[in-house]
Parts: sequence; structure tokens; C-alpha cells
Amino acid sequence: MMKMWRLAPVMFVLLVLPRPAAAQEWIEYSNTRDRFTVNLPAQPTIRDFTYTSWLDAKLPARVYTVERGAERYSVTFVDYTVAERVHVEKAKNCPQGTQTPCDAAIAGTDSVAQGVGAWKYDVLGALEHACEAFLKRDAKVTYFAWATIDRITGRQIHLTNPDGSRTFVEIHMLENRLYIFEATVPARQPEPALFQQSPRFLDEAGRPVRYPDNYANMYGIPEASPARQGPQGPRGGRGGRQP
Repeated sequence: MMKMWRLAPVMFVLLVLPRPAAAQEWIEYSNTRDRFTVNLPAQPTIRDFTYTSWLDAKLPARVYTVERGAERYSVTFVDYTVAERVHVEKAKNCPQGTQTPCDAAIAGTDSVAQGVGAWKYDVLGALEHACEAFLKRDAKVTYFAWATIDRITGRQIHLTNPDGSRTFVEIHMLENRLYIFEATVPARQPEPALFQQSPRFLDEAGRPVRYPDNYANMYGIPEASPARQGPQGPRGGRGGRQP
């Protein structure tokens, strides 16, 4: 009994001491403005910036960041819903009758990819443009593949950095909104599963989006998909979305 009594104050102190940061619970961060949710170790800092697209459009963007020791988590949102307007304005300012950057072929595209209609090509190339930035980093690519979140298609990239740390990336696009989920953890640390497995996308009412078949931005789900038949027929780019 005496031993138990002596241990009691020690146990009490251990119970009331704050837990280390690594052991604290993560939060489910929800953002209805940019329509996503994700697990993070703390509330993120938010920074607005201008994103340069594949065809040189300047688009509004935001990055949500949390740093915890040597770990770094971020969500980058790029608003391609304004791409058409931006490209129309770019075309208005292009000199006529001479070869200029406005009408020069870009990365093998044809002449239709310039001018007023360029926005469609810019949106179609958005995923690959975002991937390119990671593939050009001073890091070893250990995984690069097609991926889905709630049947919304995208890309997944894993990198090993020169210092041994690892970076895990998910890139997806929904209704002309681009999302880049990125986490970097130190060498020999487990993959950031709480972050990786948590992203979801929201509709205009703040409800999670899940499609009945694989969704591709600007195309919706495949025309031949059974999910487009019957009472839930084709719905254009929304692709027969389910709540």
C-alpha cells in the first residue's frame, strides 16, 4: 500500500502534463471558400499569390501551410475558373501582324492553342504543368502514377530529397479548380498517412463530393459509364455527381 501511495503523485503529474506536440491530435481543416477538407497538425497559415499557368496566364492562388519541426504540410489552390477571362484579356493586348509570344507555338501546341481559345488548352494541361514543377526538382522521383480521390482523377508523386527527407504529392482538379496536396517528412520517418489519406473536395454548399465513376476535369465521367444512364443521366462537366 505504501508503494502505491508513493506512486500516486507521480502518476498524477504525468496525467496533467501537456502532451508533446507530436502526440497531440490533428484537426480536420475545412475550407468552404476553396472547397476542400484535409487533416493537418494545426491551423494553417494562408498566403495569396499569383500562379503562372502552362500558357503563361496569371491566375489567383492560395497556399495553406503548416510547419511542425522538420515536417511541412501544404495545400495549394489555383483558380482556373477565371482562365477564360484571363486569356481573353491577354489576346486583346497582343500586337497584330508580327510574330510575338502571344501567337508563337508553345510546347508543341497548334495555332488554336493561342489567343481567345487558349484557355481550354491551358486548363487541359494544368495537371501536367503542376507535375512538371515537382519532376524538375533536385530530388529523386520514386513514384509517379495516376490516382483518384473520391473518383476524382489526378496524379501522385513521391520524391526523395538530397537530405534524405521525403515529399509526397497529390494533384487533382475539380470543376477547373486545381489542388496540390504536399507533405515533406524527415528521413526514416513514416509516410504522413494522416495527411495523405484525408483530402476531400466540397461542392458549393460545403458537402463532400464523390462521383459514381472516374471524373476527369472538363469531361466529367465517361459517356459510356453506366452511372450516366437512367434517371441520373449525363450532367455535362459535373458527370452525374452523387452527394
